[in-house]
This record gives sequence, structure tokens and C-alpha cells, in this order.
Amino acid sequence: MEALSLGEKGAAPPSAAKPAGGRRRRGDVVINVPHTRPAHIQDKKGTAGQPVSLVANFFRVSTTPSWALYQYNVSFTPEVDHRGVRFSLLKEHLPQLIGEAYAFDGMVLFSPKRLEQKVTVLFSKRRNDGANILITITLTNELTPTSPTCIQLYNRIFRTALRDVGMQRIGRNNYNPEKTIKVPAHKLEVWPGLVTSILQYESKTLLMADISHKILHTQTVLGFLYDMYGHVDQYHFHEVATKKLLGQIVLTRYNNRTYRIDAVVWDKKPKDTFKMPDGTEMSYVDYYAKKYNKTVSDMTQPLLAIRNLKKVQKGGVEELLYLLPELCSLTGLSDELRENFNLMKDISGHTRLSPASNRDSLQEFVNTLDKNEKVQKDMKGWGLSYDKTLLKLEGRVMPPEKISQRSTSFSYKQQDADWSREMRGQQLISCVPLETWLLVFTARDSSLAQNFLQTLEKVGGPMGMSINKPVMCELSDDRTDSYLHTMREQMNDNTQMVVCIVPNNRKDRYDAIKTFCCVDRPVPSQVIVSRTLSKKQMLMSVCTKIGLQMNCKMGGEIWAVEIPMKNIMVVGIDCYPDSLTKGKSVAGVVASMNNSLTRWYSRCTFQHSGQELVDGLKVCLQAALKKYNELNMNLPDRVIFFRDGVGDGQLAAVLEHEIPQVLDTFKNLGADYNPKVAWIVVNKRINAKFFAEGQGGLQNPMPGTVVDTEVTKPQWYDFFLVSGSVRQGTVTPCHYNVVSDTSGLNPDHMQRLTYKLCHLYYNWPGTIRVPAPCQYAHKLAFLVGQSIHTAPSINLADRLYYL
Repeated sequence: MEALSLGEKGAAPPSAAKPAGGRRRRGDVVINVPHTRPAHIQDKKGTAGQPVSLVANFFRVSTTPSWALYQYNVSFTPEVDHRGVRFSLLKEHLPQLIGEAYAFDGMVLFSPKRLEQKVTVLFSKRRNDGANILITITLTNELTPTSPTCIQLYNRIFRTALRDVGMQRIGRNNYNPEKTIKVPAHKLEVWPGLVTSILQYESKTLLMADISHKILHTQTVLGFLYDMYGHVDQYHFHEVATKKLLGQIVLTRYNNRTYRIDAVVWDKKPKDTFKMPDGTEMSYVDYYAKKYNKTVSDMTQPLLAIRNLKKVQKGGVEELLYLLPELCSLTGLSDELRENFNLMKDISGHTRLSPASNRDSLQEFVNTLDKNEKVQKDMKGWGLSYDKTLLKLEGRVMPPEKISQRSTSFSYKQQDADWSREMRGQQLISCVPLETWLLVFTARDSSLAQNFLQTLEKVGGPMGMSINKPVMCELSDDRTDSYLHTMREQMNDNTQMVVCIVPNNRKDRYDAIKTFCCVDRPVPSQVIVSRTLSKKQMLMSVCTKIGLQMNCKMGGEIWAVEIPMKNIMVVGIDCYPDSLTKGKSVAGVVASMNNSLTRWYSRCTFQHSGQELVDGLKVCLQAALKKYNELNMNLPDRVIFFRDGVGDGQLAAVLEHEIPQVLDTFKNLGADYNPKVAWIVVNKRINAKFFAEGQGGLQNPMPGTVVDTEVTKPQWYDFFLVSGSVRQGTVTPCHYNVVSDTSGLNPDHMQRLTYKLCHLYYNWPGTIRVPAPCQYAHKLAFLVGQSIHTAPSINLADRLYYL
């Protein structure tokens, strides 16, 4: 086995003027995670619900009995500066000393074999000058199989195994180009692959393996520019092309590296030169021909600039790497492509795997490893093995919730997690009479507007909605200014709602309408694309959904579930990047205002990269608590935070800064005010999957399935919850980590409350993946980050105007 390096080290990255060709992305598994399990939680397992047998996408990793990893320090006398020379000098001796299984990073040596002496002295002759080099190997540590260093080593060994079976590493995942799936109709191809990590879980070391897919464009970036040139006004070509490409991830197939485009440099060309490390000048054309044997055909193409944030030159200047569009392929799907129904249908046929197909793909992957002699030899050398079948474990299914409306309550089919049929014709919990409102539309959409109004009145009655005739505003054209001018003239202090029917989903017009209605003249607004109203057979259903949205945006409530706890506030927090300002993001903060958790108060705050969210959060939370006190004549006894938008790398900042300072907000409301608090980090970007064992084979788990053992972390108070249902593919659970808890709730209460909250998102008559306050916070942050770019008016804070 070749020497494994514990650091992600390789050739130095190219200089500021050099083309991008050797930059590596770190793909290390996060191992040193903060210990957040509250001291009073001795047992985080719940007991409520029906037990269910599950299979998870994990394989157990085992070591031989009495296995240990020995760590040695390696020194050279005289000093040897070049890392490659240190490797070659030591490599002469290692096979005889410790065998083929070892890892060396130039200074530290790891091996599963212990040398006879604590200090071993060796001699080697340096090839270039014949000098005698003394090598001293000193034992410094003996590591147990579950130590963080061992876990990191397992991941490195496994990464080498993936490479040995033909998989290529792109970004942080591994893909198999030999199994490329062509989608020629859309100039795309799909590379199947794997996301893998080995970590220590409750009582076992487990390999997590999840099926992944990389979508690549068969057309190069240069081909993309050629196509665009024929469809765009030449005077605006540079501007439009730059806007389309900025932020896109491209793959350079000559080395399978991915890069994010930070600029299109139109005045740089392939024949331009840059300075090599030895000081000589070389053109980009010659560089790619010499290093990668690539011939460049178009000498007029611009260059793509990539910021290398990790390498900063002297004087604080960011290093720039350069790529040729001709040698790059775009990856992923743009929003424009995602709106193409036929494309998404064709792609999903390859990427949305059923539970059974998922299991079969993972089993095929394990079988491939088993058949590879080199992989098996290396694993045996290291004393490692892995199970050949997926991990079996037990979960629990919580009972379905009863849905309550004004005069009735009903159950729903838990497997579908949908109650749209059951609520037809039922009155909503509370309706705000729609007395004064505007309906704005173009002359071309006049008949659609009339049909919409008639149907809205028809569906509103059974729901308990009182809908008066609106002020009908017909426009002669669809210019943004026409919409804004009409709204400005027709609105008054009594206007409750503005509904705009627009001919298409042009972003600039949508943004302008939302900014006007959220900031300039605060009033709830509804923007409807005319195509949505064009299918008569669907109009009743569409108008029902729009009517529900309009009622929510004015402060109405649709349905509720039973919440046994009283005097509780639930807060959802999520972040979204501001599309207008680089490095700026929006945090949405949404807090419940009543015992049934059906009324919400919403605020947002802004932060810049590297800045803590604390100050803005304190302002939002204080405003929410004051509003709660105003409505209920008391402050909440319990406050439960659901914090979304936190990666593993940000967890320490949340623990050390965010939670203590936000909790400090309570002191500002009275010296004796000390509510019980729980802070739960929500993570929906996970790779864990669970499959239920049924009579017909593997299937998706029932909504309400909880897993709080085996694949959870011993240092966390965490659980997985499958709250939704999917019609295609494999359902992805959500991971909840209770990082701070004085709430007095036991694990069953915490899990059940979380599941109940997944029923309360008013934009969907069914359960959703995350608790409703998180989804509301996301919708608010998305609206502000994508369209408004400034804080909405406080006058709208007590309504769900962002649905």
C-alpha cells in the first residue's frame, strides 16, 4: 500500500498568475465536534410510539482483537527539508520493519505494528549527493481504535480503497465515470457516486455510504458562450454572460477538480503569459499543452478567474487562478433548467432511487470492494474489516396527529402525510374578512382575472372567508412601473391586500412589487403568474390554495394540532445569503404568539461573513417577547429554539456566542424572568437514510419515525425524525441536536413536540421535513435575501406575509 498522508497535502497551488490546475479542496470528515449533551440527560432514548425494524445506510467497521495504532515521530540528521526526499529515505526501510500498512506525512508515522524498540535508529544514503542520513523513529503514542486520529486514518484508508476500484474524487465526494449515464436530449450526463464517512457512533464505528450523483454538462463553458452569443444583444453580451456564469461551479476534466467562477476576465486571452515558479514566462496555451496535453482551439476566448481565498499574497492581495472556458464543464442545474419539467423528469429517473434500488446500489458497491484484491490486501494489512450488509436497528413510529379546524377535527392517512381531501369544505379556524383589496392585471389577462375572482368567491364561502369585490385595476401593459404606479394611486390606509396577476415570472418585476408592498407601503401581497390560472379544470384547486395563502397573509389561521403544554413560545431561526451583496446574509426569526402555535411574529436581521448573529437576534427576540406579553398579558414560561442553517463548523460559535448572549436577552425583560429554555440545532442536509422492512421488501419509513440510538452520537443529545412522505425516491430524515436544555422536557416530549410542529406549516396541507417555525424563517429570509434586500416593515410582523 502506498504511504498515506494524514494531511491533505500535495503540490503547491499555482501562483496568482498561473492557470488553475493543481488546487485541492479539503475533504476531511469533521471529527472533533463539540460535546453538547446536557449533563442531566442520562438516557436520550424515547419510549413512546410503535417499534419498527429499520435498515440504515451504514456498515459496521471492525478492527482485529487487541488492535492499536502506534504513532511515531521521525527525525532526520542532518535535516532534510524536502518532504518527498524524506518519504523516499524512510521507504527503503519500512516494508522490512512494519510491512506495507503505514501512513507518513513527512514527520509523523502511523502503523498498526509496534516496533521492538521505543527508539529505532536507521541509516540511508541520499541519492543526489550521497550524504549519510540518520533516521530516528521514536514511539510517542498508542491510540485506541475509537480515537479521533484513528477515525481520521480509517477515512484516509477508505478513500484510497475507493480510488483503487476506479472512483474519482470530485470536490468532497467520489464518482464513477465508467458508469456515466448520458442524457443527450439535454446535453447532460450523470455520474453516479458515493458520499462516505467513517465516524464513531453510540457504540460502534460505522461507515456511512450514501448514493450521490454529479450532473455535468457535456457542453463546455465555451460552447455555452457560443450558444448565448447567438441569442443575446451583442452590446450586452459581456454583461449577460458574466451574470449567468458568476458563482457557477465548473469541472476541469483534465484533473477532475471543481472551481467556483468569481469573474469572467474578458481582456485576458489564452496567449497571454504568466510567470512560472522559476521566473520564466509561459502562455496559458503552452502550459495546458505541456502539463495536460490539451490543445486550445479558440485564441479569443476570455479567461475565468477563481479566487483562492486560502492563499493570500503579501500585502493581503487575494490570489487569482485562471481557467480556460474551453477546458471547463458546467456542473449542476441552474434555476432556469430546474423549471424545465421534461429535463427534471428525465434526470430524476436516474437520480431518485427507491429504497430497494438504494440498497442494491450500496450492496453492489460493497461487492466491488470485496472483489478487489488490492483493497482486501490493504484492509487486511491495517487489521480492518467492514460488514457486508447494511446496519439493522430499531426505531419508533409516533402516532398521527389529529387536525382541528373551526368546528371539526379529523385524522389523516399517516402514510401519505396529507390531509388536503379531509379539509375540503371545512371552515378555517379563523378568517379575516377581505373587505378592501386591489386586483391588478393586464388587459390581456382581463378574462383570467374575472374567472379568478368568481372562483375565489366560490371556494371562499365554504372555508368561512368573506370576500368583497376588489378594486379592479386593468393595465395597458406589463411594465413594472405600470404595476407600481397603479398600486401607489389606488392604495389607501384601509387596503388589506394587493393581488397582482403577472404574465410571466420576471424576477425584476416580482422584486419591485414585493419591495413596494413590504417596505414602501406595507400591505400583504399575492403575485400570481397568469399561466397558473389558465387551466380551467385546475382553477378550483388553485384558487383554494391562493385563498388559504391570502387568509394567512392577513393574519388568519387554518388548522391546529393539540399542544398540551401551555404558555410556551417556539422560535425558528434560519439564514439565507443576500443575492445582492456578497458576504451578507439574512436571518429570519419567527416566534409563536399563542398556545396553539398558530399565530406568529416575524422579524429579520442582517449579518456579514465572519460576524456573529448575536446582536440582531437579541433585538428580534426581545421584540417577539414584548409582543407575546402584549397579546397574552404574561411572558412565556418555556422558550424552545429551533436553529436551522448551522453547519458542523459553526456549531462551536453557536454554543459559545449565540446561545449565551441570546439567553441574556431575558434579563432585559425583568431581573426575575428566567424561562425554561431548549436550543435545538436542525440539520436537513444529511446523508443518513432509513428503510423500513416490509412484506414487499424495503420501503420508506412511515412519517413520524424516530431513530435515537445506534447512529446517533454519544457526545450529543440527538435524534433523527422522518416527518414527511415522498412519492418518488427515498425520503431523507432530519437530524435534531439538542445542544442546550433547561426545558424540563423528556426525550419523548422533545420528539413529539418536534413532530407536531412539522404539521403546522400553512403552505402545505400535510407534514413537512422541518418544524413549521424553521420553514417560516426560511421563507422570510429567502424573500428578503432574494427580492427585498432590506428589513420589511414592522407593521407586517404579526402576519405570514412572506408565504
